[in-house]
Amino acid sequence: MTTTAAAADRDILAALTEPLLTPPDSTSAKWGQSLAKGAPGVTLLHITRAATGAGDWKTAHAWIAACLRRPVLSTPGTGLFFGAPAVAHVLRQASTGPRDFERQITTLDATVDRMTERRLAAAHRRITQLERPIFAEYDLVYGMTGLGVTLRSRGDSHLLRDVLTYLVRLTEPLRGLPGWWTDIAPSGATSPHYPGGHGNLGLAHGITGPLALLALTWTDGIRVPGHQEAIGRITHWLDAWQQGTGTGPWWPEAVTPAEEHEGRSLQNGPLRPSWCYGTPGIAHAQHLAALATGDHHRRQIAEYALLTCLTDPQQLTGLTGNTLCHGTAGTRLLTHRFAARTTDPATAARLRTAADAITTLTEPLAEAGLLEGTAGTALVLHTLTPGRPATTRWDSCLLLT
Repeated sequence: MTTTAAAADRDILAALTEPLLTPPDSTSAKWGQSLAKGAPGVTLLHITRAATGAGDWKTAHAWIAACLRRPVLSTPGTGLFFGAPAVAHVLRQASTGPRDFERQITTLDATVDRMTERRLAAAHRRITQLERPIFAEYDLVYGMTGLGVTLRSRGDSHLLRDVLTYLVRLTEPLRGLPGWWTDIAPSGATSPHYPGGHGNLGLAHGITGPLALLALTWTDGIRVPGHQEAIGRITHWLDAWQQGTGTGPWWPEAVTPAEEHEGRSLQNGPLRPSWCYGTPGIAHAQHLAALATGDHHRRQIAEYALLTCLTDPQQLTGLTGNTLCHGTAGTRLLTHRFAARTTDPATAARLRTAADAITTLTEPLAEAGLLEGTAGTALVLHTLTPGRPATTRWDSCLLLT
């Protein structure tokens, strides 16, 4: 990163962080336990700042207290980004500082275990009954992939292996379509525009989320029967939907039944280059899979796809905000994490240069949270500031570490 870019990031970071120093006196459970939109995302910012010496633990503790002000939820609708798993993720990052939260973490871990066991049982029943899943069963934000991320943060366990075994089963064909095929639209609701549902390719809600977790755990040495075959089924499907000639490889957001039948996507070109959907997230998951399995050809395609995406002015016009989920912050962070895993120094350098050339916009954000709010943008800028070694793995919730 150039000196000028680093200085600009520091100025923006200071402006973003200042309004988030003091938590509100009262918080609803919905806001206090939403990693996506509420207090946990802000708390991650202050934990990460305190752990690197850029902030103080008093502020971080005040925000942790805001997350714990109401009973932590484990009801339907909770997952890695809301409820017990979200708060557990945040507190586990705080263990890099004063170790005041072992009791709370132990309680939250037990809650997450019970949630995971219930949902695994329901998912296996659904597959046995030959029914199609919804996003919330398997995705990163609400589903089993997100719970797998929470379990992975604790290390190897029988329950993490149970989640991986479920993901292996998810990849097996079901009624003539991929096992992750859903009857709903990308919006999460039924739609006349998606009769027969779709196959989703996004990292947040699609099959590249499970692919990334399967690849990361394989690299960790945590492996289950059928693990590599499941990676192969997903990557083979992604290969079938790889598009692009002059602009480099890209993949559609979703595949409809008609497209699946005809083997041809109707999407005219690549979407915005974001973490949640689009080439960066898909290329990232493919890169993880390639490194895990030693697939050098796939690794090169993923690297070429990301680099051409980030140097294509037409694609970059789709980045219209500075958020983590689908804006400049998320794309920059993903690219730096991607580059750190890239084995060719020249390619890694080109990726970092392309990432740092992306302007971090300064318009005010309506939310304070992680995915689409101020905290997420500030966390990325803090993380990318030169000279600040990583002391937390806060972005493991994004499948980036």
